[in-house]
Amino acid sequence: MFNVTIFIIQGFSFTPGLKLPIFVAFLIIYLTIIFGNTTIFAVIALDSHLHVPMYVFLSNLSFLDILYSSTILPKLLVIIATQNKAIAFTGCMVQMYFFMALACTEFLLLAVMAYDRYVAVCHPLHYFAYMSLKHCVIFASLAWAIGLLDPILHTVLIANLNFCLANRIDHFFCDVAPLLKLTCSETTNIELLNYIEGSLLSFSAFILTLVSYIFIISSILKISSTNGRQKAFSTCSSHLTCVVIFYGTIICLYMRPSSSYSPKRDKFFALLYVALIPLLNPFIYTLKNTEFKQAMENIWSKASLIVL
Repeated sequence: MFNVTIFIIQGFSFTPGLKLPIFVAFLIIYLTIIFGNTTIFAVIALDSHLHVPMYVFLSNLSFLDILYSSTILPKLLVIIATQNKAIAFTGCMVQMYFFMALACTEFLLLAVMAYDRYVAVCHPLHYFAYMSLKHCVIFASLAWAIGLLDPILHTVLIANLNFCLANRIDHFFCDVAPLLKLTCSETTNIELLNYIEGSLLSFSAFILTLVSYIFIISSILKISSTNGRQKAFSTCSSHLTCVVIFYGTIICLYMRPSSSYSPKRDKFFALLYVALIPLLNPFIYTLKNTEFKQAMENIWSKASLIVL
């Protein structure tokens, strides 16, 4: 069993003079993430025209990004502001669990969204038969259920390791790799479980995403008109951009043996994953989306009339 009750999150090393600018930067990033993703979620919920599979999945992704950033960034802000780097053992395990659970859920949501775009581009006439709201709810529910269930065993096993009174986590949150570096217990089984389950889930999601886009690109190339190809590609370009950023950071973070763990490098890529992806998603999905912009304008107009 564990013999420490508190972990110390070392966070980032910076001179005292940079404390305020760094705190303000992270606070702006966090507030932007919350505002941007809450706006997407609210607009989709309030506009009935957006109650179609693509936007239902997008609202799920926005809600996930809110949870994601809220799992890590508030505690990081407290650490930077107060220099109180302590986190209770239970709090650390809870943070690690939700980080893994939300990561698994995002893998699956992005895969389902890729399948949705495949049906929209390759089988447009059967889109609402294959991707009805009923199917949409089932797919989204499965993604959340599998994501939330998958890390339970990992968390239980790590929580029962012996940490030998070593409690300084060389990271800015409780992640698996830096935690395993602190234990004097045998971790082979846990690492094997991480690789097997992680590989099965991520590889399955990646294959579904990859195959979907192979068929999408093949169908787009068969379209004779340039405008037709551009219109078809525009329906999935936002999702493809998010997929590339997401898998790029995940590969750099986790697709390597634990022996090659590098705190500085991993902090950088983890920061991209925790902050950059939730920050960019609202802009990627809405900047060129005329349908979403129109929905926002309609809601704003109605809200203005009510206030007046």
